[in-house]
Amino acid sequence: MTAATGDTGTSPSENPPPRSGFDRFFEITARGSTLGQEVRGGLATFFTMAYIVVLNPLIIGNAVDGDGKKLAIPALAAATALVAGVMTILMGVVARFPLALAAGLGVNALVAYEIAPQMTWADAMGLVVIEGVIIAILVLTGLRTAVFLAVPTQLKTAIGVGIGLFLALIGFVDAGFVRGGTSSPPLGLGMNGRLVTWPALVFVIGLLFTLVLVVRKVKGAILIGILGSTVLAIIVEAIANVGPAGGPAGKPNGWSLNVPALPEKIVATPDLSLLGNFNVFGSWERAGWVVVLMFVFTLLITDFFDTMGTMVAVGQEGNLLDKSGMPPRTREILLVDSIAAAAGGAASTSSNTSYLESAAGVAEGARTGAANLVTGVLFLLAMFLAPLVVVVPFEAASTALVVVGFLMMTAVRTIDWTDYEIAIPAFLAIVLMPFTYSISNGIGAGVISYVVLKAARGKFREVRPLLYVVALLFILYFARGPLEAAIQ
Repeated sequence: MTAATGDTGTSPSENPPPRSGFDRFFEITARGSTLGQEVRGGLATFFTMAYIVVLNPLIIGNAVDGDGKKLAIPALAAATALVAGVMTILMGVVARFPLALAAGLGVNALVAYEIAPQMTWADAMGLVVIEGVIIAILVLTGLRTAVFLAVPTQLKTAIGVGIGLFLALIGFVDAGFVRGGTSSPPLGLGMNGRLVTWPALVFVIGLLFTLVLVVRKVKGAILIGILGSTVLAIIVEAIANVGPAGGPAGKPNGWSLNVPALPEKIVATPDLSLLGNFNVFGSWERAGWVVVLMFVFTLLITDFFDTMGTMVAVGQEGNLLDKSGMPPRTREILLVDSIAAAAGGAASTSSNTSYLESAAGVAEGARTGAANLVTGVLFLLAMFLAPLVVVVPFEAASTALVVVGFLMMTAVRTIDWTDYEIAIPAFLAIVLMPFTYSISNGIGAGVISYVVLKAARGKFREVRPLLYVVALLFILYFARGPLEAAIQ
C-alpha cells in the first residue's frame, strides 16, 4: 500500500475477523482495507476515468461507416456510461478485484477509423462481439491464464513499471504539459518549450499540491488533488475565460476535453437507442473473410494482452499479487473482461476493457471489488448526470495519473538488471509502452526479445512452450501491415 493510503503495514494474517457479511464477501478486512478506503478508491478511479464518457463518443461519433453514416453522440455517451457501470460492478462482484472497465482507447479508434469504413456500424460492432466471445472461450479453456503463467515474473514486473511510465506520459500529454511537435524534437515542454497557458498552470499547481499530500501521507490525497485542481480550474476559467482547446472555435491554449465551469443543469435523460445495434455476420460478406479475420485477430491481440498488463500493474500497486505474479481470482478477472469486450460491441461503444486508471483508486486504498461498486454506480449515474461529469478537465484529472505513474515505477527495483537475459526484455517492455503509446507493443517486444535471447544462449528449456507460440503471434501482430497489404 502506498503512502497515500495510510497503510498500517499489517499482513492479512494479522487482520481482525470480518465485521459483516459484506466485509467477508469482499475480503475487505482480510486484505487490510477499510470501507472508507474502498469508497475513496472507488471515487478516485471514477474521477480519473470519467473522461471516457465524453471522449469515447467523440472518437466514434465523428467517424463514418461504409455507408457514410454516423452514430449519435448523445446515444454513444449514454451507452458508454451504462456498459462501464454494469461491467465495473460485475468485476467487483464476480472477481472482487479493484479493476474498473470502460470502452478501450486505441481499440475504439481502430473500430472507428479502420473497421467501420469497410462495412456498416452494426457489422463493425458485430466483430467486436465475436472477439469478446473468442476471448471468453480462451478464458474458460484455461488458455488465457496459461499464457499469463508462462510470462516470467520479472517480465510481469517490468510490464507494470512500463504501464506506470505510460500512465504518467498520458497524464502529461492530456494536461498539455508535454506536447507532440511537427518536427524535432517529437515531444516538447508545453507550447514551444514553454508553459504559457492557464490550464498548464492549473496542472502544475494541482500536481505539486497532490504530491505534497502524498508525501505528508494524507488519506485521500489523490482524490483531494483531483477535486482541488477542478475547483482551481473553475475559478481560473471564471476569471480568465480561457475556453476549449482544439476544434473550429478552440484555442491552442484552451482546456483539454472539458471546460471547467459550473453546469447550467444537472440531470439529462439518457438515450439508449444504440443497445443491441450489431450484426455478427454482415461484415463477412461486405469486407471479405480474410480482411475480417485480420481485424478480429488485431482486436484479439490488443485486448488479450492489454488486460494482462493492466491486471498485473493494478495488483502490483496494491500488493495483491502472489509469488508467481498472479492476482487473486485471475480466471474471474479475465472472464469478466472478455464479457465486457462483447458487451461493448453489443452496445455500439466498442470493446470494453480493464482500465489503467484503476491504479489511482488502488493508490487511494482500494483493495477489493467493493471499490468497484462505487465506481460502477457513479458511471450509471453519469448517464443522468452528464453535465456534472463534463466539469473536470484533463488538466485536473491528469494529476492523479502522474502520481500513480510514480508509485508504479517504484517496482523497478525488484528487476535483476545484472542478468541481461531478463533485463533487456524488461527494458524493451518498459520503454516501448510509453514510446509507442501501446501496452500490447511493449508486452510483445518484451516477450519476443526474451524468447530470442534465451534461444540464442541455448536455453530453450527455460522458456515455456506456450511462450514460443505467444512470441510467434506477436510477430504476426507486428507484421500485420505488410500482411494486410499482401492479401488485398
